[in-house]
Amino acid sequence: MTKSKGGLGKGLSALIRPAVIERSEIETKQPKVPAAERSIADIDISEICPNPFQPRADFDQQALDELKESIKQKGIIQPVTVRQAKDGKYDLISGERRIRASTEIGLKTIPAYIIEVKNDEEMLELALIENLQREHLNPIEIAISYQRLMHDVGLTAEDVAKKISKDRTTVVNFLRLLKLPKIIQDAVRTEKLTMGHARALVSLPDEQMQLRIFERAIKKDLNVRQVEKIVRDLGKKADKKTHNLAKSPGTVEESIADKMQQILATKVKVNLHEGGKGEIIVEFYSNDDLGRLFDLISSIEH
Repeated sequence: MTKSKGGLGKGLSALIRPAVIERSEIETKQPKVPAAERSIADIDISEICPNPFQPRADFDQQALDELKESIKQKGIIQPVTVRQAKDGKYDLISGERRIRASTEIGLKTIPAYIIEVKNDEEMLELALIENLQREHLNPIEIAISYQRLMHDVGLTAEDVAKKISKDRTTVVNFLRLLKLPKIIQDAVRTEKLTMGHARALVSLPDEQMQLRIFERAIKKDLNVRQVEKIVRDLGKKADKKTHNLAKSPGTVEESIADKMQQILATKVKVNLHEGGKGEIIVEFYSNDDLGRLFDLISSIEH
């Protein structure tokens, strides 16, 4: 994943404290970057503790083998990022793949940026944002990272978007993936299903329908456009059914409101007045929930 500009405000360089480079040849392996970002230390890998906030759950062995080969040939191009721990050791912020690869090929030390971190909350925020910017996370790992930034750090979807230099809709679309059944999330993790497929499935009104279309997509190896068409066709059938229900006296408001509640996943009330006029009341419970509804309605094709 390409590093986003401005994702950490002033950037890591503003947080990196001067450190003594213990091995001169490390400097020659680093890309040409500003002096403030070249202050690194060569640290014993055994002194680095795992990142307790690691968002990555899946480590592809083939990708790890490729990284090991790259390190053998060119060395560590990008230092890992750590913070000084109270016991004199270091807590890893980002770079677990580089740590794993280096350990497996027998390296004892690794170049690292050492940065100041005030507390565990800031550690969590840095760890998640660093991994989002530097590591190749799958869509579900990205979604979980966004969710943790919101739930554990207290950020809004808009805050997250600003910190990672993305638009708010992108953040919301990733978060919606976490509403899918676990079997579909696992398929996205293992790349059996793309994010495009998942985004189409998440717009379906219930889990049973999501699973049914998911199984069909896997079995027939459907592409994203084909799955999107199935979802649209199902939506048209649901609209037709709702129209027919509206013809039954005494059940118009209830039928339409019930169907809209399934689609929007929130409470909906339909009030009919004389002369065919009326109003639809859609409830939301937070700014993020309002944003979710806006994104959902905006995705409807005209």
